[in-house]
Amino acid sequence: MYLRAEWIQRIEDAFLGCSVVWLKGVRRVGKTVLARSLPDMDYYDCELPRTRRLLEDPEGFLREARGKRIVLDEIHRLGNPSEILKIGADHYPDVRILATGSSTLGASSRFRDTLSGRKRTVWLTPMTLADLRAFDRDDLEHRLHRGGLPPFFLAQSVPESEYQDWLDSYWAKDIQELFRLERRTSFQRLFELVVAQSGGIFEATRFAAPCEINRQTVSNYLAVLEATLVAHVVRPFTTRRSTELVAAPKVYAFDTGFVCFARGWRELRPDDLGLLWEHLVLNELHASLQTQRIRYWRDKNKHEVDFVVQERGRSPDAIECKWSATEFDPRSLVAFRRQYPKGRNWVVAADVDQPYTRRVHGVEAQYVDLKSLVAQVAASGSR
Repeated sequence: MYLRAEWIQRIEDAFLGCSVVWLKGVRRVGKTVLARSLPDMDYYDCELPRTRRLLEDPEGFLREARGKRIVLDEIHRLGNPSEILKIGADHYPDVRILATGSSTLGASSRFRDTLSGRKRTVWLTPMTLADLRAFDRDDLEHRLHRGGLPPFFLAQSVPESEYQDWLDSYWAKDIQELFRLERRTSFQRLFELVVAQSGGIFEATRFAAPCEINRQTVSNYLAVLEATLVAHVVRPFTTRRSTELVAAPKVYAFDTGFVCFARGWRELRPDDLGLLWEHLVLNELHASLQTQRIRYWRDKNKHEVDFVVQERGRSPDAIECKWSATEFDPRSLVAFRRQYPKGRNWVVAADVDQPYTRRVHGVEAQYVDLKSLVAQVAASGSR
């Protein structure tokens, strides 16, 4: 078993402030293995009928668990999964509960209470740079090509059937049980198109005809993809200026391995690396900041900044992603800073070994590697 120390510490830190921790993440991202690697945890698999019978009396179960730390894996398999978490948080605070699921808590009507104020959430993303070290394979291009789901990353090869098996399981165990959608073919077609066109601006009307559904259903299905963490909807950063895009989001697939599969990339070419690097940067930001509230900026002259991060009460920070630092064209960043003069500017590139600063057209940008970027963004977010 590989020890993912940073994620273990994140969960332990969450328990310091709350007795209930919600561990979310897509299917096969490693939630179960991570949960079972925590010390002194009693593990319960809610997919098993005997576990569900045991939890039919939540108060009796929690009385027996006093003073213990327990894992309730795949908790959405229970009839009312939020009931035991609410009872535990309110009446049995000496029971530490780690519950896992493949969606945001409250994503469907099955979760009748989102436990606002009663829980902490840890979002286990696909593999980060720290995970590469934990898995003892510090191979960035392999991570980009194979993706960040540990079974896919570690396998000698991944046949096409494995991707289809993942999608079949996602439909049966996440979508059907949580949302009970009826049009499987249309939903899976939208999933495939979102993955194949990952990183582009999303216009619902373009997907309606290929998926044989109307525009509203496309939007509804996208919301389901977002709630189950397989699509990241990056909305525009805007103050409603007439020159800015204010509505059209960009949509990223959850994993670079699925992007490569959807695009038929059996080997990576130099031209493929920039797009995948942008996905990896977004994944690192999600893992570090534990939020989906990351934006991008674009004006009507097609100047675009990859990501914008703004903490409450602070100026917006701009992040440009380039596989090579020499690829950076400052024109979009300069256009952004004409509108928003204050804030930090980062150019994150795979070939930067030591951070450095350059000024172009009056705009100062820090050139950093990904580890340095995440450290600086996380530090500013904790202030």
